[in-house]
Amino acid sequence: MTTLATMTSASHDELASIHAKSAALCFPSALPVEARAQLIRMFRDPNTLQRPERIEIVEHLKEAVALEPRVPELRVLLGMALCVNFDGQAALEELREACTLAPDSFIAQLKFGELLMRLRICDQAAEHTQIASELATTSLQAELARRQATSIRTMQREGIERGGYGKVLNIFRFTRGLFGRGAEKQSAIAVSAR
Repeated sequence: MTTLATMTSASHDELASIHAKSAALCFPSALPVEARAQLIRMFRDPNTLQRPERIEIVEHLKEAVALEPRVPELRVLLGMALCVNFDGQAALEELREACTLAPDSFIAQLKFGELLMRLRICDQAAEHTQIASELATTSLQAELARRQATSIRTMQREGIERGGYGKVLNIFRFTRGLFGRGAEKQSAIAVSAR
C-alpha cells in the first residue's frame, strides 16, 4: 500500500491540486487521503486504475465501513469501487444496505438503480431510479435520474432485461412445437405407407 511517507513531492503536489479541486466532494473523514485521491481518479475514469489500485481502494473503503458502519455514503463509495473491481454481488449488497440505512439518499437510490440496470434487473432498477428522481434536489440530479430511467425503459421495451430473452425463446419453442408435430405426423404417415 502506498503511504504518504513514500509518495514523491510531485505526488504531494498532484494530491494537493486534486484535493483543492475536489473540495466540493466532501469525502467522509474515515477515508485516508490516498484513498480519496484514488477515488477521484476512479470517478474521472475507472479504466485508469490498475488491478492492485482497485484492490487497495476496496480495502481502504472496507476499513472505513468497518469504522463507520452506519454511514451510507461510505457504503455507496464501497459499492461503486466493488463495481469497478468487477465484484457485482458484493456491490449489490453494499448498495442495498446503503438504501436501507438512508432511504432518502438520492445517490444511494440512483447508484443502486444503476447497478440493477447493469445487471438487467430492470423492474427493480426502475423502482429505485424513480425514488431517486423524486429525491432529486438539483437540476443535475433530476437529469441523471431522467437519463437512467430512459435507459431502463429502452431496455425493457427491447427485452434486454434478465428474463427478457426467455420471452423471445418461448416464441421459438412454440413455433418449433407447431412445426415439429406436423413433421412427426408426416414422417409417421410416410413410414406406415411403406
